[in-house]
Amino acid sequence: MGVEKINMPQLGESVTEGTISTWLVQPGDKVNKYDPIAEVMTDKVNAEVPSSFTGVIKDLVASEGDTIEVGELMCHIEIEGGGSSSEPAAAEQKEEEPSTSTSKSQASESASNGKDQGQKKRYSPAVMTLAQENDIDLNQVEGTGRGGRITRKDIEKVIESGGVPKAEDRPQAEQKAPSAEPSAPESAAKPAPSVPDVQAGEGDIEIPVTGVRKAIAANMVKSKTEIPHAWMMVEVDVTNLVELRNAKKNQFKKQEGYSLTYFAFFVKAVAQALKEYPQLNSTWAGDKIIQRKAINLNIAVAKEDQLFVPVIKNADEKSIKGIARDITELAGKARGGKLTSKDMEGGTFTVNNTGSFGSVQSMGVINHPQSAILQVESIVKKPVYQNGMFGARDMVNLCLSLDHRVLDGLVAGNFLARVKEILEKMSEENTSIY
Repeated sequence: MGVEKINMPQLGESVTEGTISTWLVQPGDKVNKYDPIAEVMTDKVNAEVPSSFTGVIKDLVASEGDTIEVGELMCHIEIEGGGSSSEPAAAEQKEEEPSTSTSKSQASESASNGKDQGQKKRYSPAVMTLAQENDIDLNQVEGTGRGGRITRKDIEKVIESGGVPKAEDRPQAEQKAPSAEPSAPESAAKPAPSVPDVQAGEGDIEIPVTGVRKAIAANMVKSKTEIPHAWMMVEVDVTNLVELRNAKKNQFKKQEGYSLTYFAFFVKAVAQALKEYPQLNSTWAGDKIIQRKAINLNIAVAKEDQLFVPVIKNADEKSIKGIARDITELAGKARGGKLTSKDMEGGTFTVNNTGSFGSVQSMGVINHPQSAILQVESIVKKPVYQNGMFGARDMVNLCLSLDHRVLDGLVAGNFLARVKEILEKMSEENTSIY
């Protein structure tokens, strides 16, 4: 018998770590290659991790709730035949738990050479970004990952505890020598967020912030911290669109097997307008703005207390029917926990169907690193003055949040006006569903 390692796989573009939400196996379980062994959450998607081998699970190195880096050890599995040593755990223990004399030597070296130890800190780009956003000096964080690696979980613990002293608060001997590179201006520094000392009272319910909710919170803070938001809104008369959809929906459902929703019409209009105003399909990249060629639209899908934003790829090339099909499929996969990393990648602009909750006006938070998000509100009957008289019309508000570094009011206003124009011209006479 040989023993092999199963490590955390790369679960998506730019994903550097994952949180084990549920182990699907226990020590002693027999598994086949490609059988799922764990459910893992990342900041992009929930996914199942398959076994890399056929064999018997020997031990689970990581626990449920642990956040571990891509490539780090999750568990050991015993397999038939040769290969790895049958006792890798002992070797790892020897590597990870040095002898007392070695520990003393390392402690002595650390005490005498704190500067060198600080320079040897290991962490991923995602950890560095999170630390920078919260003004945390990584040289003062003790890593709990393998070889002292600093993980996202370590940074989150520091934030929850109220932060650590900034670099300038350390003793002079521990501070690094000034860098030859020019320092960032003081105005660029962000104050560490205060962590309120809030205590639960009798009868209160404490809900741990984990998994997708934690990822949502981190992304929202990043968006609001980094992106200077501005907002615009237009009111659109969609009376003809409502008549079109009502005339087609029953036959469409019978013929295609899925619903023809209002949202599909709005997504189609946005995709068409983005081709004419590609500035809205852009990303801020520091010293440049990247204008995306592909029009890949994120849509928001809720599942209980979780929110996912899967992507309709190349939406400008699809008919209303094709968009309706994608909306149905992506929503079904999200609610069934079947979204893959490919379903979540490559979004360039977000369209949010806030009207499904009865909302009539809202200000969306931009989906970082995009430059805009459009909220489609509820369609409501309103009295509108037209042709010298008041009449009942179907009206909807479109609310646009924009990154003011990338977009100004002129281009954003023209984009909204174009979406309005496209929607108001949709009717049975001049709009094809297919």
